Amino acid sequence: MRDIETKKVRAINKETLIVTVDISKVTNFGYCRCPNGKDVKPFSFMNNALGFNAFWDIIMKTKKTHDLKDVVFGFEPTGPYGEPLTHFMKKKKAKLVQINPMHTKRVKELEGNSPNKTDQKDPKVIADIIELGHALTVVLPEGSAAELRKLTHARERAMQRRTAIFNQLQDLVYVIFPEFSQVFKDVKTKSARFILESCPTPEDIVKYKLKNLTTTLRKVSRGKLGEERARELYAAAKTSVGTREGRQSVLFEVKEILSIIETTEHFVAEIEKEMSRHLEKIPYSRFMLTIKGVGDITAAGLIGEVGDFREYNTISEMLKFSGLDLFEISSGRHKGQRRISKRGRSLMRKLLFFAAINTVRKGGVMHEYYQGCLTRGMLKMKALIAVSRKLLGVIFALVRDHSEYIEDYAEKHELKKAA
Repeated sequence: MRDIETKKVRAINKETLIVTVDISKVTNFGYCRCPNGKDVKPFSFMNNALGFNAFWDIIMKTKKTHDLKDVVFGFEPTGPYGEPLTHFMKKKKAKLVQINPMHTKRVKELEGNSPNKTDQKDPKVIADIIELGHALTVVLPEGSAAELRKLTHARERAMQRRTAIFNQLQDLVYVIFPEFSQVFKDVKTKSARFILESCPTPEDIVKYKLKNLTTTLRKVSRGKLGEERARELYAAAKTSVGTREGRQSVLFEVKEILSIIETTEHFVAEIEKEMSRHLEKIPYSRFMLTIKGVGDITAAGLIGEVGDFREYNTISEMLKFSGLDLFEISSGRHKGQRRISKRGRSLMRKLLFFAAINTVRKGGVMHEYYQGCLTRGMLKMKALIAVSRKLLGVIFALVRDHSEYIEDYAEKHELKKAA
């Protein structure tokens, strides 16, 4: 029977030194524990070359004193603060493992039967979890995969800034022209932004004349908008109840925001070009792109988040890593609902969710599976999450088997056998 369970790191034996660190921005706290129970009390070291080398010297001294062969280095994921240290330790002869922060939070009460949290206590708790065998594998992206992770995060931050600035723009426009949002439901469209750039006030629109407004809208929207929308905008401008006091200051800010939006969109376009360029350097990415609905940005983002799909042995590991693994809380006669844990990389879940939306459209590769979920009584959101899980499984299998995605594979396979 095939093993489908997640393989936790159980690399602790009588010859292994456990080294853990509570990572922070400036000062870290390290801790060493030997198999016989002897330890080095938590000690501090700085986040710089001098501190890292002093940390490694303590590890080597402890290892030599107790005649140990291996070193397991464990830590909690801490975003950017932990990256320099983890890359430093990767170059040394040490096995890297990571601990789910939720596990540290739960286990810390066993230490002294107290919920007390200190920099000296946390590395000891991390060592306890490693000894119990509940550490997880660390996959540090390298080369183009590392570039894709940084580019994906940069794109996500830019998109968040863009959303925030659009919300700000909508609030400002409402002050001087509240009817504008009734004519243009989405201020993000090129047509709406063009009007705000060329004639941002109701008076400007009235002066622009209906005929010119119709021609301009038809041209900017490439024929999607015409006389009907122009009449709506013109009528709204003639009867607008927008505020006149302080209008110049608002217009000054609107102009600046439109400039920021244009700059941000140009930046995002450049990021996406870089992502596509680095994606071409990863051989197995072409298998992912054979799935209709999975484009360059999705594939690049997933590889950036995972690091290297080939480092994982089972789909169960991938689901846990992404936080798409299922759990339920049942007791006695109570049967809890199954939900995803969300204890993983949130951006990875987001990428898979939007890819799922693309694949469930009519004619999409997951359309039938999605419709089957809905037929069984699933809510749309839960059905899309089920598709996300399925999609991750398909991607993992394609990379593992070096295969391209074939639509209606079972049907075609049967026809081939019959022939």
